[in-house]
Amino acid sequence: MINIIRRPFKEQNGKVVVVYWLMGINILLFAATQFLGPDIRYTLTIHLSMIPVMVIADGWVWTFITYMFMHGSFSHVFFNMFGLFIFGTHVERHMGSKEFLLYYFVTGILAGIFSFAVYLLTGNYIVALMGASGALFAVQLAFAVFFPQAIINIWGILPLRAPVMVLGFTALELIFSITRSNSGVAHLTHLAGFGFGWLYFLIRAGVNPWRRLTGRQ
Repeated sequence: MINIIRRPFKEQNGKVVVVYWLMGINILLFAATQFLGPDIRYTLTIHLSMIPVMVIADGWVWTFITYMFMHGSFSHVFFNMFGLFIFGTHVERHMGSKEFLLYYFVTGILAGIFSFAVYLLTGNYIVALMGASGALFAVQLAFAVFFPQAIINIWGILPLRAPVMVLGFTALELIFSITRSNSGVAHLTHLAGFGFGWLYFLIRAGVNPWRRLTGRQ
């Protein structure tokens, strides 16, 4: 069983295809919600965002995938796509396009399902989950695992090693999930993306992320 789970895709690494497609779909859908009128905006938001009550009442399970392609504001889509471009291109080149696509969707979908469970447990049935941030946190983790010596300049002025940045952002999300539970930002979804990315490396790749992040290989 473990051999099947860890069976690698036969492909040549070094190409970037998936990231550009993901960016294109996200940008096109956001543009549609902004420029094609309020009816289109409403229809896309309702049918593509993950809304717990619609999943329960009408079985809209596809929204565990489509929520990753919906964004509520320009800054939301801009920073997510900027992060996907900066980190995702390097990760896709290293993993290969098929593996990257699997990693992105597995972590993003599981983050959505986890968020759905949390919403049910907390009674938040009428909330619209949207955004690529869950999968993006997993991509940032992958970048730090593959390139632990890389230096990221936060806001262009604060140089941090990739593992410090990723673990720091994750710690902040953990704090925000406790102190800002009503802020409208799905901090637990971000944490779930990170957590499922961590599990993906352990189960699928047989890699201990902690050893990579701390330089112990």
